[in-house]
Amino acid sequence: MTRSSKIVSTLLVLAGVALAALAIAISHDSAPAPAPALRSNAARMKAIVYRQYGSPDVLKLEEVEKPTAAANELLIKVHDASLNPLDWHFMRGKPYVMRMQVGMGTPKSTRIGVDFSGTVEAVGADVKQFKAGDEIFGTADGALAEYVTSTEVGLALKPSNMSFAQAASVPVAAITALQGLRDKGQLKAGQRVLINGASGGVGTFAVQIAKSLGADVTGVCSTRNVDLVRSIGADHVIDYTKEDFTKGSQHYDLIFDTVGNHALLDDRRVLNPHGIFVIIGAQSDDPWLGPLASPIKAYLISPFVSQKFSMLMADANKTQDLDTLRDLMQAGKLTPVIDRQYTLNETPAAMRYLEQGHARGKVIVSLE
Repeated sequence: MTRSSKIVSTLLVLAGVALAALAIAISHDSAPAPAPALRSNAARMKAIVYRQYGSPDVLKLEEVEKPTAAANELLIKVHDASLNPLDWHFMRGKPYVMRMQVGMGTPKSTRIGVDFSGTVEAVGADVKQFKAGDEIFGTADGALAEYVTSTEVGLALKPSNMSFAQAASVPVAAITALQGLRDKGQLKAGQRVLINGASGGVGTFAVQIAKSLGADVTGVCSTRNVDLVRSIGADHVIDYTKEDFTKGSQHYDLIFDTVGNHALLDDRRVLNPHGIFVIIGAQSDDPWLGPLASPIKAYLISPFVSQKFSMLMADANKTQDLDTLRDLMQAGKLTPVIDRQYTLNETPAAMRYLEQGHARGKVIVSLE
């Protein structure tokens, strides 16, 4: 072996050792840090806190300091919050790749939850769009708490014909459906769209939004959810326990996939020659990429086929999209589907139920 080849071989070994060490560091679960002491004069509130990655058992109801609004922020009393798969991915710290951003060993932020509805309690001097007393919904970090603070971005006035629980169910799931169908899917009136996972949190919104865009909608769900999916506007419903849509004769202009339980080449077979496939996640036991594995494959395959395959990471901070959803709800074209409601101290049970993957619509945590 030449001297140069020995150097290359040594460098490859060192690189392998370094990657192995990094993998161990990323996947390691550290013990939780103790709770910080609260200032004796600080106002307090109840919130769900997690200081280590793991099962829903790591979620604890604790007293924490009540936040105060900065000049560009609102202080909001939370009425309801809703859970998303995103929340249990944060809770478990999986897929592991996300830990490089959210925390190695233990989570950087000990608060959890994003979607909420509530009443504005106070506003900072620079806040222009909202005032104390406004009933609002949107996204904020640590939404599983009695109070949250947020800038005006990602907030909207609650529709008057919707309850706080219904409004809380909307932000992440409905924005994902809207951006997936309208933006990534370029859905137009008269087109045929298939929604795989039509009875879930995103799927129930997707069926209704697709109908509001004038599409012919086919929903895919299990037997027990056929009537539900039909009741929210689907023109056709496929019971996946009895029929595999990828083996059917119908072709679609758009497939919006919230489940990812078929091979991409099978999905391609029922797409029109220039159809679009949009995937937001997939069932996967891969601890490193998890639900991102299939979307990444879709992204990689797209340049080599006539159809367009794309993945979607929704932007929940688009206030104009929340306004669009509010208008659809106010007009009676979009009605959230709520499966179960839990209290704040029942959040671990709510998360367990969500993780089972069989929720019909949204799971709500109520604070009132």
